[in-house]
Amino acid sequence: MIRWNDKPVYLCCGYTDMRKSINGLMSLVQESFSLDPFADALFVFCNRNRNRLKILEWDGDGFWLYFKRLERGRFRWPSEGDSATMV
Repeated sequence: MIRWNDKPVYLCCGYTDMRKSINGLMSLVQESFSLDPFADALFVFCNRNRNRLKILEWDGDGFWLYFKRLERGRFRWPSEGDSATMV
């Protein structure tokens, strides 16, 4: 877990199916990580090619789903099973 603007940020190590929308990502947060998707936190997911990110955020009355697609290059992303470090 890292922090951004005093919010915890959780990275989903490995890759995530980017066809998932808000409900699918919420389920992943609840079932795979045993975390509350309604928490004041950011949950970040990356695709297999590491050129797309999705960020899920609850703002108190609804969810935001941010999406970023790189035109060139790749994100540096932890593999599944990597240990978390706090920055």
